Amino acid sequence: MTASIGAAVITCSNRSAAGDRPDDSGRLLAETLRDWGYDVLAKLVVPDDVALIQKALRQVLADGARLVLTTGGTGLSPTDVTPEAVGPMIERDIPGIAERIRAANVEQVPTAVLSRGVAGLIGDALVVTLPGSPGGVRDGLAVLQPLVGHLLDQASGGDHRPGGGV
Repeated sequence: MTASIGAAVITCSNRSAAGDRPDDSGRLLAETLRDWGYDVLAKLVVPDDVALIQKALRQVLADGARLVLTTGGTGLSPTDVTPEAVGPMIERDIPGIAERIRAANVEQVPTAVLSRGVAGLIGDALVVTLPGSPGGVRDGLAVLQPLVGHLLDQASGGDHRPGGGV
């Protein structure tokens, strides 16, 4: 069922874009999406730059991605601009997803509440901004796995039937 659904991963990181740090989080996302049965159309690495992040997002959406997961740039450092890039592009905000991702592992990682990640629809595509750490990505994936299939079905006009997981 998900094999025909295109997905994309965008890593937002100055260090990874410059080749100074391996893109472990982006690799984890792409591998997991493939394991879930999605067709990973792109795995991009871009610097922490609003215009470049938006350009990458527009590109993967134009290429047919219906699920776009970003990693990195959701924190509080001056270069963390992923929410500023993605937020204005979202047409239908889904705050519950971002809230649940922040809360997923807060007992073990209290700083998880500092993530400024956003989630929502652009057309019928789900876009979620995840933290840049592999642990934050794993927490986000655990939240998303039971939701994404049903959410994408609804976004494309499907019924509100429960249990539409991946």
